[in-house]
Amino acid sequence: MLFSTMSSIPTPTTPRFIQLINWILRPLAVMDTHSRQLGDLFRMRLGQFDLVTASKPDTLRYMLTHDSEELSAPGEVNQILKPLLGENSVILLDGESHRRRRQLIMPPFHGERLRAYADLIQTLARRAVSDLAPGETFVARDVMQQITMRVILQAVFGLHEGDRYHRLEILLRDRINLASSPLTSSLIFFPVLQTDLGSWSPGAKIKALAAEIDGLIYAEIRDRRANPDPNRTDILSLLLLAQDETGKGMTDPELRDELMTLLVAGHETTATALTWALYWAHHLPEVQKNLLEEIQTSGADGNALALTKLPYLSAVCNETLRIYPVAMLTFARRVEQPIELEGYVLEPGTVVTGSIYLLHRRPELYPDPELFKPERFLERQYSAFEFMPFGAGERRCVGAALAQYELKIVLGTLLSEFEFALADTQPATPERRGVTLGVKGGVKLIFKGKRQQLVPA
Repeated sequence: MLFSTMSSIPTPTTPRFIQLINWILRPLAVMDTHSRQLGDLFRMRLGQFDLVTASKPDTLRYMLTHDSEELSAPGEVNQILKPLLGENSVILLDGESHRRRRQLIMPPFHGERLRAYADLIQTLARRAVSDLAPGETFVARDVMQQITMRVILQAVFGLHEGDRYHRLEILLRDRINLASSPLTSSLIFFPVLQTDLGSWSPGAKIKALAAEIDGLIYAEIRDRRANPDPNRTDILSLLLLAQDETGKGMTDPELRDELMTLLVAGHETTATALTWALYWAHHLPEVQKNLLEEIQTSGADGNALALTKLPYLSAVCNETLRIYPVAMLTFARRVEQPIELEGYVLEPGTVVTGSIYLLHRRPELYPDPELFKPERFLERQYSAFEFMPFGAGERRCVGAALAQYELKIVLGTLLSEFEFALADTQPATPERRGVTLGVKGGVKLIFKGKRQQLVPA
């Protein structure tokens, strides 16, 4: 047993393997059921893992701000991501190594350096949609993934067209899409399925894709080291120059793993959020009408930076991230000294996590939590432990600011400059996509063409 308690933490009686299968196939139903039947703090037994899960803001605040003697944020509990990201990813580091790495990679995602990407994001959004023909039906997620992938390739890698750019775009899309459904997500949760058993096996395809991707990334790193350009503003160029307090920079394998982390975490999640935002803006016409009126009256139409400052547009993006958060759980913490949470004593070795999904569904914070209501973010200021789509504490998403920038600029640009309609009247539903929460079917839209009038009469 991992820990002893004052009284036993509520735990489902379902066999471990069945719990894991349910978690892979129906994660939201699992959390809803456990929360309803077991309360605010419960334990999930997911195969070989035991996770104590919490969702109350005060509990989350304690868990995520005591990363010292009582709790740690070990990278080893994220080993499930190692085959994709690599062992040097900031997500898999812990302690002093994790702190130093964050200090190296955080600066390019803030301030003036972040604002420099605004026009690029808007240009890529326009370009992707301009490839569509009026009347064409398309899967929103595919186009959003194209936009966010190209933002990462150009803003992070500094690649602009060319064979390497186009090949990486195809390979990375194929690699990520290998675990794009609840069933194929099993590849992540059962690493044995990634074993190369011959050309017919998923493991063989993963191995081949990984080898070619690595070859391209290492080639780009070598070229940049051999031809440094101090005028470049892409994140790879900045990371190549970054040094810690000892004067040490990042090695090629470390750069490779961080680039993969930024690619996977930076484009996949944002594409999903944009897909949901487009769905809500068309499923609820009043939301779109309010957005268009705000863009028109503020004079932000066509101005990427101005879009990032619009209150209602920000509220729509926040409500999108609240109702179906792409990241369902916070990164886990491990108990290092006995602590008490909600009347239970947790002993060293216990692994705890926060349910972002359940936090965002607490009715005392979000009345009618199942309804999409952007106004709630205009009427109330939520704390970092009441609204946390990017996590909190020392494991908070490094690229959160860039993701929020992208959401506002892409959504504001597409809605104000182009017209779309839902191709399916059935409500969109969430489903697992790898370790994240996606949208089933990707939302089909009909492209109607350039918008002739910003606000419908």
